[in-house]
Amino acid sequence: MLLQLFQTYKIPILQATLSISLSFLLTFLKVPIFFLQGLHTYIQPENLGQQNGGGGIKAAIRRPSSSDSGSGLDGYQNLSSKTNNAEVKRRNYKSKEKLEFDENKAQIFRLKLDQGHLQTRLYFGDYWYSFVYSFVALSCFLLYEYSGGVKDYGVLVNGSLIPVILSCFVLCKVFVSLAKVSFEKSASKKSEKQLSLIFGVVGFVFGLIVCSGIASSVFDFDFGSLDGFGRVFVAVLMGCFAGFLYIPAGKNARSFWIGTDQIRSNLAMIYCGWFGRMILYANYLLGVFAALLWINPFAQILYSKNVNYSYGMYSNGSVGEAEMLVGNVGFTESDFNKFRLCCLFLSGIFQILALRPNVQMYLNEALLSWYQRLHASKIPDLDFSRAKVFLHNHYLCLVVLQFFAMPILVLLFLSLSQIDGDSFKKLHLWCDFIPCTAFVKEVTLFMAWWIVFVWAAFTSTSLVFYRWGTLYVS
Repeated sequence: MLLQLFQTYKIPILQATLSISLSFLLTFLKVPIFFLQGLHTYIQPENLGQQNGGGGIKAAIRRPSSSDSGSGLDGYQNLSSKTNNAEVKRRNYKSKEKLEFDENKAQIFRLKLDQGHLQTRLYFGDYWYSFVYSFVALSCFLLYEYSGGVKDYGVLVNGSLIPVILSCFVLCKVFVSLAKVSFEKSASKKSEKQLSLIFGVVGFVFGLIVCSGIASSVFDFDFGSLDGFGRVFVAVLMGCFAGFLYIPAGKNARSFWIGTDQIRSNLAMIYCGWFGRMILYANYLLGVFAALLWINPFAQILYSKNVNYSYGMYSNGSVGEAEMLVGNVGFTESDFNKFRLCCLFLSGIFQILALRPNVQMYLNEALLSWYQRLHASKIPDLDFSRAKVFLHNHYLCLVVLQFFAMPILVLLFLSLSQIDGDSFKKLHLWCDFIPCTAFVKEVTLFMAWWIVFVWAAFTSTSLVFYRWGTLYVS
């Protein structure tokens, strides 16, 4: 009896066992901390005279002393010691004291992130639980996909219920966390919050246009089975994600700009190495490519609608060769659907791989700001760079959560689109409110694509403005 019960419900039993054991392992081994451990952050203390070196802290960059640089920098250290009497008479003591530069206050220190540093940052708990819950949900999806369960036996027997419940929970958790960090008071500029609100409204209006079927000839999605409430709900989600992802996508563009050394700083401590650059380039290009695969003018080039096409059918010279090829060569429709799902999946994976380089470039942005102001004048004002170094340290986990939310949302929505929607038709209470097949299949796939599309659009637009000089990293 017990063996027969296990044979019937083996997939949900295995999923529950996997969820509990994986949650325990991720928590016990502190994998979310290990994922970020080793990244370098920077501090710029007010007074270094009282600090004794040690504890892994070291100066990252400092102004060279007079013994290193020669006479070119004598003015920085010798305003009060090597001036002659004539110069002293010409200067007011008060103005000389004002112009004196203290190198000790200009030093910056680099340290490696460890458990103690990360646990004291804001939103560390949100990042921790989002990391653990999301990987547990994705693991259950993988077990469901490759378990080979019978799809016709209902949601409990075939193992589709537990992944759906976990995914809905994680999606709500990540969505709430993303909304919460978007309204953080000092984490972003007021103008960025205003633009985020504007893009949220634009995304909602655009969602109404897409869901109504007006743009069906452009976007390869069909919402015909959704009623009016379902379409409005999808449009609201589109507006929310467009607004919440604007600021993280801008940070992603700055990280790409700094990491690939587009500013030509020639400072090895600021930009990525060759492997990190490859990850950043692959992540950006794959995201843009995956977003284009559901836009019909581009998608029609890649797949063939005519399976019986041969070149001699249209070789009478009445149409051009390019027109003959469009829609007649390429992937079959089924292979093309698998191909673009694979590209969407890889875009989420590469975004996770690029998380560490992106976070490191976010931290290096503060170092670049310090370096720029240090060399901007003879007597630099480092108050802005000191504040920026502090804020980048203070909101470290907030930025990690923003970078981490995008790929997790994509992977979870994509996984939900692969669930057998027909299994949920037996749950009448659920399907009386939501058309199960359409919602699980079409809407979740559309939301995964929409997040990638918005992320790629915001990132590409920001990079264009950086290239034109309208925006700059400072």
